Amino acid sequence: MTVTFGHAELTNGPSATTLHITLAAEPLELSWQHCGTTSDFLGDYFAKCCAKGVDQVDARHSIGYLLNEILENAVKFRHDGNIEISCSLDGNHFESEISNMIDRATAEKFQELLREILARDPGELLLERIEANATDLDSSGSGLGLLTLMSDYDAKLGWRFTPDASNGSVNLKTVAALTFS
Repeated sequence: MTVTFGHAELTNGPSATTLHITLAAEPLELSWQHCGTTSDFLGDYFAKCCAKGVDQVDARHSIGYLLNEILENAVKFRHDGNIEISCSLDGNHFESEISNMIDRATAEKFQELLREILARDPGELLLERIEANATDLDSSGSGLGLLTLMSDYDAKLGWRFTPDASNGSVNLKTVAALTFS
């Protein structure tokens, strides 16, 4: 059964500028460098497509940061398989959906984190997590990247977890949206 958190629906229409990329797991081993390179490319591409009046430098930075955070999580926690990236821009509204496979234990742990993040004010929780991480250098999995996106970039984020009965893993789709003024 699919479990959904946050804003997990795409809203851009059929006239939106779209781009789909697959980061193939084989024969290339996915790494952090792929996240930055891919995010920078997509940030450049979509910033140039923004509606008139949108600051392209800001759009490029915001899209790149958003995608890099989500792609890093996808690479870090993926359980085999490719990473699928779909992005669209409709006027001043950017959306992305990143899909990857994770194992059940990771899915359960991430869902616990999402329940906590979505139940609180992201700005307050971000400050708490920064302070906690400063005192505990071994801390990880605190959601700082997601909280920064929600608090500082006003990103709308959502997640869909769909179990795959054939292999015991879970398909995770992360949806993220930014609106530029």
